[in-house]
Parts: sequence; structure tokens; C-alpha cells
Amino acid sequence: MSGRDSVWRNPLRDRRDKRLPRIAGPCSLIIFGVTGDLARKKLMPAVYDLANRGLLPPSFALVGFARRDWDDEDFAKVVHDAVRDHARTGFREEVWERLAEGFRFVSGSFDDDDAFDRLKDTLHRLDKERGTDGNHAFYLSIPPKAFPTVCEQLHRSGLATEEGDNWRRVVIEKPFGHDLESAKELNSIVNSVFPESSVFRIDHYLGKETVQNILALRFANQLFDPLWSSHYVDHVQITMAEDIGLGGRAGYYDGIGAARDVIQNHLLQLMALVAMEEPISFEPKQLQDEKIKVLAATSNILPLDENTARGQYGPGWQGSQKVPGLLEEEGFSQDSTTETFAAIALEVDSRRWAGVPFYLRTGKRLGRRVTEIALVFKRAPHLPFDKTMTEELSQNALVIRVQPDEGITLRFGSKVPASSMEVRDVNMDFSYGTAFTEASPEAYERLILDVLLGEPSLFPVNEEVELSWKILDPVIEAWAESGRPDTYESGTWGPASADAMMDRVGRTWRRP
Repeated sequence: MSGRDSVWRNPLRDRRDKRLPRIAGPCSLIIFGVTGDLARKKLMPAVYDLANRGLLPPSFALVGFARRDWDDEDFAKVVHDAVRDHARTGFREEVWERLAEGFRFVSGSFDDDDAFDRLKDTLHRLDKERGTDGNHAFYLSIPPKAFPTVCEQLHRSGLATEEGDNWRRVVIEKPFGHDLESAKELNSIVNSVFPESSVFRIDHYLGKETVQNILALRFANQLFDPLWSSHYVDHVQITMAEDIGLGGRAGYYDGIGAARDVIQNHLLQLMALVAMEEPISFEPKQLQDEKIKVLAATSNILPLDENTARGQYGPGWQGSQKVPGLLEEEGFSQDSTTETFAAIALEVDSRRWAGVPFYLRTGKRLGRRVTEIALVFKRAPHLPFDKTMTEELSQNALVIRVQPDEGITLRFGSKVPASSMEVRDVNMDFSYGTAFTEASPEAYERLILDVLLGEPSLFPVNEEVELSWKILDPVIEAWAESGRPDTYESGTWGPASADAMMDRVGRTWRRP
């Protein structure tokens, strides 16, 4: 393949000129929490993959910060092992050697003034020796309770202060608080050190190719736009199902639960992309403004006890394997009321969506791993067929598959080949894997590159975060007063209360 061909096929292209790759300028990425699973499995491999694609400058530097007693060589070994085990692109020695020249490690704790002073000295040396030009992104892959300490240290040491034309940015992993009040407090702390334009809140779902394709599907195709409203859509279902249990995450998960962990961020962001109006352009502020309008117009469908459901998985079978229930997981309290399944019904008070319920659900130990968005259309007002001809005919649906089999399915009725008129459901399917020869970049590749480029389109701003908590808080408060969650058998699709929630209005959950 020629160099020109490789540029044309690069999936991370410049949005202004599709022939040119989006290459970051001189900079460094500093990872706090570099010993954690996220850094090892996602962040460090993504940095290597970006370098391997030619999207990082020769002057790029990667700095690790942790309490380990490592030197630069030890850190390089850790990165090497992470790349070997989890990188998506092939290992090339020349790429690795060039990248490894910019590795540095600073040992210390978050409350150690001397450690942050050493970090400042390290970055100054990188500016001079490596040519990073004072451009530094601080990735907080750490528990939210540590955010205030690290932000204060970055402020005290002057690391957050921009000088001249350089930039300083901070990257924050979810959860963004645990309710509206804590989210406001966290936003206030972060914004006291970094302006909102320099804050990048990571929601890795927004980096997925199929999520971004929602915008292309909606606004590049006149075919769908007239149907994308209450005139034709009966309801929308957004599902994120996992077939795994908590494993070793019991300590983290207890007290958080499925609603806080998934609905508040991932699913409400997906809903906003589905329900938003066409932006004036795809500039970051235009996209963010339209999402904010949707979230501001969203409310729970009342009463909450009939329009929400929650549960904890019990023992059961996941495929051919017998699996334990939640309360049998190591480290989980027998008295815990933390839900592993959550479903809520929402409405968007706008001209386009008035009367259309949005059903959001997520859970662990469900039937299979899948994330999808389904627009379920109203039935035809008149069917000139006998009941025997269309007995099994269901509602038309447009399904956007986010994972694992990325693509789009359109379900409609078609005549069965025979002499009689018999209509059955059929699917028209589009799959990314077969339609394109280019491999989709991993979500963290795109998001890290966007941070280094200063491109905030895929990152929720503080107003989006706070509006999402405003939607979810009443549900969590109601659940806190309603006793224990229902129990559902592992390998099924959730508690009976979730089915009852839909039965009351004559609808059913999709079985992906």
C-alpha cells in the first residue's frame, strides 16, 4: 500500500479535508492512575495505536504518575506489556522505539506536594528536550473522590496554568458525581482550576463509530427524516445489556448501581443524539446545544412505581455455565439494595416527540451482550389482510446496533413466496464489518486524539451532566424508599416488573 493510499484509508481523518489525517501537534499526555485496568487495557494501547497510525507527533510524550517505586524504564516495560496484550494494530519496533523515547514516570501520592513539583520539572524538561511546547493533557483515571486533591495540586503547582499560546487540558472519567448536588460540586471544583473549554469528560460510548453514525443516518438521508417523529414512531427503546456479572468490581459497584453507572451517562447521551434537532453545523457548540435542549425537555413518565423497574440478578445459567447470584458474589453485602438492572420511561416535551415514550434499560447477567437503539413504528392504520395472513406481523422497527455486531437493521413485513397472500417480518441488514474495508478505530483512540486536538464535539459539557442527574435523581430517590429490588434469574432479560412496566401500556421489550 502506498503512503497516499494509507492516508486515504485512515479512519481518523481531518473533518475539513477527508484526504488529510488529523495529526496532533506537540504535546504530552499525563495519566494519573496509570496502574489501573483502564490505563493498561485501554489508554496505553490506544496511545500506541495512534502512534502506529501516524497520528501522534515525533515530539509526543507519555507520563505516568502513581505511587509505585518505578523509574522510566520500569514504566516503559509496563506500557510495552499493555501494548503487547491489548493494542489493536500490529507491533512495529521503529514506532515503539520512537514512542518510548518520550516515556517518563513520576512516583508519588496525590497529596504529595513534592511529587507534583517533580512532575512540573519533568514536563518543563520535556518541553525543552522533547519539544512538547508546554501543551499538556492531564488524564484523571482515578476515583472521583480524588479529583479535588489532584485538581488542587495541579493549581498549586502551576501545572494547570497556560502560558502564551500553549494549552492545558484535563480529562475526567465517569462517574461525574453520584447525584445532581455532587455533580454541581465536582463541576465547580474542576472549573475553578480549568475553564470549561479545557475540560473533557470521557463517555467512551460517544467515541464508538456506530454512535456517531446516528448523526449521519439522520441528517444525510432524506429517507428517514420525515419518519423521525411522533407522527410515525410509536416508541423508542435503548438497551445496553451485559451477559457478565460483577466479578471483582463488587467494592466499586455497591452503592452505585446500573442507573448511575449506565443510564445517567451512556443511555441518556444516546437518547439525546436520537431526539435532537438538526444542528446548524457539526461544530462542538452546535451539537452540545441541541443535546442540551433535549435533556432540558426530558422528564420521567409518572407514576414512577409503574414506569420504572429495577432488579438484582440471582443464580442461573449463562449459556452452559451455572453462575452465582449477586448476593453470592465475593465482597457484596447481603443487605445491599444496589440494582444490577434498571429500566425507566421518559418523555421529551417537544413538538417532534410529544407523546412518544423513550424506554431506557440496562442490566448485568442478561440474555446476551448487546447495545442497541430501536425506533418502533406505529402500526399501519388499515391492513387489508385477513388475520391468518398477518397473524405474526409485528411493528416496523429501525434498529441501530452499537455493539457487538455494529450496523443497522430495518424490520418490515414482506410477502412469503407462495400462491397465497401471507405476510411475515423480514430484516434488511447493514453491517459495518462487510460494508467497509476500513476497521473502525477503538473509542479511546478517537477520544484521546480529540483531546490532544482540542476537539470537544464528543464530550458532554457540565450542563449536560447536571441535566442528566436532574432526570435520574427522582427515580433513585423513589427506589430508596421502596425496599429491595426484585430478583431475576441470570441469563434472562430482567425482572418481571420490567415486563409489567410495558404490559400496562400494551407494549413489549425487544429481545435482541
